[in-house]
Amino acid sequence: MRSSSMKKILILGMAVALTGCGIYKPYSRPEVETDGLYGQEWETADTTTIADVSWREMFTDPYLQSLIEQGLENNLDLQSAGWRLEEAEASLKSARLAFLPAFNLAPQGSGSSFDGSKVTWTYNVPVTASWEIDIFSRLRNSKLQAKALYAQSKEYRQAVRTQLIAGIANYYYTLLMLDKQYAISLETAGKYKESVKTMQAMMDAGMTNRAGVSQMEATYYSVENSLRDMAQSIKKVENSLCLLLGEAPRAIERGSIDAQALPDRLLVGVPLQLLSRRPDVKSSELALEQAFYGTAAARSALYPSLTLSGSAGWTNNAGMVVNPGKILLSAAGSLVQPLFNANANRARVRIAQAQQEEAKLSFQQTLLNAGSEVNNALTQYQTALSKVEWRNLQIESLESAVESTQLLMQHSSTTYLEVLTAQQALLSAQLSQVNDQFDRIQAVVNLYHALGGGRETDAE
Repeated sequence: MRSSSMKKILILGMAVALTGCGIYKPYSRPEVETDGLYGQEWETADTTTIADVSWREMFTDPYLQSLIEQGLENNLDLQSAGWRLEEAEASLKSARLAFLPAFNLAPQGSGSSFDGSKVTWTYNVPVTASWEIDIFSRLRNSKLQAKALYAQSKEYRQAVRTQLIAGIANYYYTLLMLDKQYAISLETAGKYKESVKTMQAMMDAGMTNRAGVSQMEATYYSVENSLRDMAQSIKKVENSLCLLLGEAPRAIERGSIDAQALPDRLLVGVPLQLLSRRPDVKSSELALEQAFYGTAAARSALYPSLTLSGSAGWTNNAGMVVNPGKILLSAAGSLVQPLFNANANRARVRIAQAQQEEAKLSFQQTLLNAGSEVNNALTQYQTALSKVEWRNLQIESLESAVESTQLLMQHSSTTYLEVLTAQQALLSAQLSQVNDQFDRIQAVVNLYHALGGGRETDAE
C-alpha cells in the first residue's frame, strides 16, 4: 500500500517538475556602459594598467614596505573581513548539504505495568531519513545565492586590503611631506631670528625704528608657533597610521619625500577592466547576483515541494512488525502545495524583486563612482605635474626678491615691510612646492587604488 502511494507521489512530482523546469535561470550581468567612464580626455585602448603591478613593486621604499606588511598582518578590519569570509564559507557548505538526505537517530522507549504486574519494556531504535526533491530549484537557487555571498565576502576582504595598502601609503607620504615642510619652516625660523638681530642692530644705529623690530619679532614668533602646529600634525598622522597597523601610538621610522620613486607613466587600461579587477565593483555585482537568486528562491516557494521520508530500525515489539527479525521499516512521501500562505509568498517575491532592482542601481552607481575616482586621481596628478615648472620659477623670483629687499633695507632705500612680505611669500611658496610634490605622489597612490591595485596573489 505504501509502495503504491509512493509511486503515485513520484509520478505526480515528475509531472509537476516537467511543468516547472523553466523556472531556473542562471544569472547574467546586466548591460553596463563603460565607454567614457574615465572621461573623454583619458580614453585609451591600452589594456595595460598599473594595477597589474604588485604593491611591493609599486612602493619600493623599504620603510613603507615594512609598514604595509605589518598592516596586512595585524589590521583589525582585515581580520574581521577574514572572519566574515569564514562565515560565508560555512553558509555555502550548509546550502550544498541541503541537497543530501537528512538522517536522524530517534530511539524511543516506554515501560508499562498493569495491576502490579512486571514492567514490560518496549523500545524502538529507528534511523529516520528525509530528502527534499528540488523540483523547482529552491535549493539550487539558495545554494547559488550562498555561493555569491561567499564570493562577495572574498571581494569585501580584498576591498579592505586594497584600501588598507592605499591608506598606509597615503599616511606615510603625508608624514614625509610634513617632515620636509617642518624642515623648511625650521630653517626659515632660523633666518627670521637672524633678521631680528639685524633689525635690532639697525635700530641701535638709528637706521630703523622699534615698530620694524617688533614686526619682525612677531613674524618670527608666528613661524615658531607654526612649527609646533606641524609637530602636532605629525604626531596625529603617526597615531592614525598606528591604528591601521593595529598597534599603540609610536614614532614611525621613515625616509624622505625626495627619495621616493614612483611610476611617471600612469597606465589606466580600459574602463571595462574595473568590472573584473576592482573589488568593490565586483562585490556590488555579486550583491546583485545574490538578489537575483534570492528572487528566484522566493518565486520557487510559490510551487509545491516534494519530500521523501522513511525510517529503518529494530524493535522488540513483535506486534508492530510482520517479519520475525523484528526489523522496523516505513516509507512515505509528501507533496505540499502552498495554499493559505500563497499571498504571503507572493509578497516575498515582490520584496525580493524590489531588492534586486535596488542592487542593480547600486552596482551601476558603484561603477560610476569608480570611474570618477580614476578621473580625480588622473586630474590630480596632471595638475601637480603642470605646477612644477611654474612653482620653481615662483620660488626663484621670491628668493631674488628676499635677497634684494634685505640689501636695500640695509642701505635704507626700502622698508622692513617689503622684506617681511618677500620672506613670507617665499615661505608660503616653498611649503606649497612640497604640497605639490605630495599631491603628485598621492595621485599615483589614489590611482593605483582606484584601478583595483594591491590584490592578493598566490605568492602571498
